[in-house]
Amino acid sequence: MRALRCYAPNEVGVVEVPKPELQNEYLLVKPLATGICGTDIEIIEGGVDPAYIRYPITLGHEWVGRIVASGANDFAVGARVVVEGVVPCESCDECKAGATNRCAKYDEIGFTRDGAAAELISVPAKLAHLIANQVSDESAALVEPAAVVYQGLLRINPTPDSKILIVGDGTIGLLATTLSKVFQPKVLDVYGIRSSQEGLVRQAGADRFVTDSSQLTKDYDFVVEAAGAIAAVDLALTQGKRGAQVLLLGYPEHGARLSLAVHDLINNDVTIHASFSYTRKSWKAIVDLLNSGDLDLTFVVTHIYQLEQWPEALETLRALTSQPRGKVLLALNLD
Repeated sequence: MRALRCYAPNEVGVVEVPKPELQNEYLLVKPLATGICGTDIEIIEGGVDPAYIRYPITLGHEWVGRIVASGANDFAVGARVVVEGVVPCESCDECKAGATNRCAKYDEIGFTRDGAAAELISVPAKLAHLIANQVSDESAALVEPAAVVYQGLLRINPTPDSKILIVGDGTIGLLATTLSKVFQPKVLDVYGIRSSQEGLVRQAGADRFVTDSSQLTKDYDFVVEAAGAIAAVDLALTQGKRGAQVLLLGYPEHGARLSLAVHDLINNDVTIHASFSYTRKSWKAIVDLLNSGDLDLTFVVTHIYQLEQWPEALETLRALTSQPRGKVLLALNLD
């Protein structure tokens, strides 16, 4: 079968690999769509912390697929599923406490296990979640990044009628904006650097989109950094009122450092949260929101390429253009 495989940093391409075999309590799934994100670029370029990647690896950690063979009684052939990428050991203290994102044995599809940028993937049935018929493939493919965002939002738990600022106008920023509405804020502002993103940001539910930081009010109760850049983190730490909570979701370059005005942080009684990945709780919450019809993320997807067009997909991710850009997908038999 074909798979987009990275053998080592800067050694990547679509190649022929053996098909996975069906195991007991596993599913064989045909991926329909697989998201490509900045983390995939870092995997390709060797920028991921070595503790969280194992080469060679088939890319693809954001995806939706259809079951073609089942080794578990709870899942039927033909059903559409999304599958948690984090494979918890379920025996360490973190897993027992429900913090499966901090499992003592890090194991994740698309990082230490082959991902879904392939014609078939083998996954543990216990990690699969059924997707309702009315949910689009595009929306379902975004469960993974949406669960990452929701995990962070649950950490800060914004109060109703609060003022929230999202720093970042990319996919994570758009998801953070849409999911922040679940908490019923009074004000929901977004700061970004690309004016071309305004339409997408408005669709996500923002009250205001600004590209000039001087227009920000610096009186936000909650600030979410969703850009993955040191400058964005620096800005986020200065936009909250006294007692504000700041959530860090984006990933700057591995090893990047930031100089902090510690005196100001203390005087302003600021709480900084750094949130990693997602738990089963946050993953299930996103699936439930999609299946109930209360959440639709289709609008976030702006570009779809075929598997063989992966270089064009990566170029679209890297490019700063005047055109709006949300999530970039690779299509593998889209419904």
